[in-house]
Amino acid sequence: MSDIERSGAQADTAALHSNLIHRVNVGDSLTRTAARLPKAIAVVEGERHLSYGELNAWVNRVAHGLAVRGYRRGDALALASGNSTEFLVTYYACAKLGVVCVPINLGWRPEEVTYVLKHSRARGLVIEAQLLSALSPAFIQVPEVADVIVAPGTGASETVDLPNRSQLTFAELGDGAPSTEPECLVEDRDPITYLYTSGTTSAPKGVVGNHTAIYLESLTLAMEARFTNDDRFVAMLPMFHAAQLNCHCTSALMVGATLHIRRGFDAGELLDQIESEGITQIFGLPMMFRQMLEHPAIQRTDLSSLRRACYAMAPMPDAQLRRCIEVFDCDFYLLFGQTEMSPTSTMFRPEHQLSHSGAVGTPVVNVQAAIMDEGGQLLPAGEQGEIVYRGIHTMTGYLRDPEATSRAFAHGWFHSGDVGHFDADGILWFDDRRKDVIKSGGENVASIEVEKAVYAADDNVAEAVVIGLPHAHWGEAITAVVVPKPGATLDEQRIIGQIKQLIDPYKAPKAIIVTDALPRTSTGKVQKNLVREKLAAHYGQK
Repeated sequence: MSDIERSGAQADTAALHSNLIHRVNVGDSLTRTAARLPKAIAVVEGERHLSYGELNAWVNRVAHGLAVRGYRRGDALALASGNSTEFLVTYYACAKLGVVCVPINLGWRPEEVTYVLKHSRARGLVIEAQLLSALSPAFIQVPEVADVIVAPGTGASETVDLPNRSQLTFAELGDGAPSTEPECLVEDRDPITYLYTSGTTSAPKGVVGNHTAIYLESLTLAMEARFTNDDRFVAMLPMFHAAQLNCHCTSALMVGATLHIRRGFDAGELLDQIESEGITQIFGLPMMFRQMLEHPAIQRTDLSSLRRACYAMAPMPDAQLRRCIEVFDCDFYLLFGQTEMSPTSTMFRPEHQLSHSGAVGTPVVNVQAAIMDEGGQLLPAGEQGEIVYRGIHTMTGYLRDPEATSRAFAHGWFHSGDVGHFDADGILWFDDRRKDVIKSGGENVASIEVEKAVYAADDNVAEAVVIGLPHAHWGEAITAVVVPKPGATLDEQRIIGQIKQLIDPYKAPKAIIVTDALPRTSTGKVQKNLVREKLAAHYGQK
């Protein structure tokens, strides 16, 4: 080696050492917890119990296995998996290498999966065995996906022919690899994930999350929600979404808590688990809490271990919220945000639940929120406009979409696409998504306001969404689509009459449509676009 080569190698080594000391890397949060609490239980999945030392060693072996296969900083690795320990191992292994993890939404259509694999330029795919046959038509169209790594999942897959690409099992990936830390240079703002947003009218956008944003968002949640190393969490919402992954999984592992992994929600099973495992923290959707309240086992279940219950996607109807606080007898809080904010922007705190029912809270540490008009001017309390943010949690941008990024960052703020206002107490209220504001008879009506009135008008309404449907006279007719509680009968005209007593009469629905169920995304969010499409001709319009 020449003097020049030796000097260059020494400089590279010095840069790496400095990076390892100073950097912000999500993978390092697991490394440090394992060093601090090596024997503490990190994850529980069925009969599998892994300590922090064991989990971190597995992550390191997988990271080395990926490195041997040529994965380097900036490469993308797709991940198609339900909630599992292998999901987390893949995620943290990618983080330590500087590889970008691209979680696949298991509710996507094959063509959406193909698009994401191409757009993200994924060079490999970790996929659970039971998904291989269903998703192979999607990824077989992307020859750039050279490696297919099959995780055990929930069962054996059918034999799938994968020409011109390597195939190995997840166990083989890390087999024989060292459990030492993979020491790779990864910059603080390097991407850690490409999370794709739903594309109902256009192709999904790839939200670039970086290490600093996710690391500090995880710390923010741990502090704001008061997580500790003696907490026991249940992870039941999909890990391929930012809310479960970054709000609870990374936060729980950062503080040294125990994460109980579930593949989905079952009211009875969750109640049993809360009692048997002494669960202290749960995170679910409003409909999940409603199903637990209605489950016969709720009366005999010991819920005394619960400290806090988090809900997301939407505020709870006031009556349900009060019942939850009474029955679960723990603090309730709402997380509000979006994927582009990693995802938390505000928290509706326990002390505000009953005094400001329906609000979405106050900004969390590291986030500044404001209301902006269409001209870029910030608005005072009480005035309605677009909710905008500044803060460390904010995405780097949209992947390979500079125009969308520029629009999102106009006027030096991130534009959420949500309409809201701050009240005199400094609490944020979400009024509607811009796209869900109904333009009826020359007036703009927030669907959220009408939905709250529907719930308040009749306790027999289990779920409600309000949409605008084409109408010859009104342009868009305000329409409520409701699901009754089991065994209940709804009087539609009586509900409309009650609503007119609660809000301005012109905002009341022109009709109430009763249905058995509402279409949902994989996280349980109602797909209003599908409801609108299905009922588009309800008033005789096309």
